[in-house]
Amino acid sequence: MNRNTKVAVVSVGMVFVVVVAIASCSWGQDMHATPGEIAPFAPFEQWKADVLGADAAGLKGLYSSDPAAQVRVNANPQSADADVNFWIALKARSMKVEVVRSIVRTDRASIIFRAEVATGLPNGQMVSVTGDQYWLKQGDQWRIAAAERTDAPRLKQPSDMKKNIYPADADAHAEIKEAEERAARGQKRLLLVFGANWCFDCHVLDLAFQRPDLAPVLVANYEVVHVDLGLDEHKNADIVKQFDAVLNKGIPTLAVAESDGKLVVSQKSGEFEDARGLTPDVLLEFLNKWKPQAR
Repeated sequence: MNRNTKVAVVSVGMVFVVVVAIASCSWGQDMHATPGEIAPFAPFEQWKADVLGADAAGLKGLYSSDPAAQVRVNANPQSADADVNFWIALKARSMKVEVVRSIVRTDRASIIFRAEVATGLPNGQMVSVTGDQYWLKQGDQWRIAAAERTDAPRLKQPSDMKKNIYPADADAHAEIKEAEERAARGQKRLLLVFGANWCFDCHVLDLAFQRPDLAPVLVANYEVVHVDLGLDEHKNADIVKQFDAVLNKGIPTLAVAESDGKLVVSQKSGEFEDARGLTPDVLLEFLNKWKPQAR
């Protein structure tokens, strides 16, 4: 999950300080909420209605203009107008929306969703999208303060974020020691995955590593340890330092180490922070590049 958008948002005005919390750890404590446990969020329902109704003016009015909404599409910055134009251009005939996570508070909301759109384009194609919207209440109106969209994701996207990938009570130091012992016996390397349960892209990466084209490579060459960063990304700070993990480019971030704990490589540029938009080939290339040398 990217942090760059959050930094940019802070720079444009104090009103968006709230977005920093939305996009990071403030939602962590509520992340197990599911659509069936909460009421629909009316502004998001209106957003869907405007997409289906091809109401460009109505849709544009749902995006913050002062300051301007921060939008990323396939990991690249775009304008709110470009996002509006994308949805309108689909000429949606129908849209199946599955809410992965919806957290609504009195003045802010976070919605992560998957959409399958039956378009009105000449070839009638279906379009798959993963969306991530952060809403703020500005006066009496709810508006999108930041949004991230991934078009036609190649990796399976989670339908919820219930899996406890990073147990809060896990002892990462003990798990690393045990993994080192197993790696030494099996002539493998350690793969440390730094992340948190509140991070959507961490769940995407976890699913990806279970793919039939990736799992055998992972199992044969690595002992995997999930290092929990907690709600504020400060947890296990000594392990972060030990393996030179870079967090300010987004998570998940990975490090590879020998069975004796010696660091082989750690990601420096947020290579997997936007896991939702990665391809299987990118992950397979990483695993093959850093697996133990042929014995």
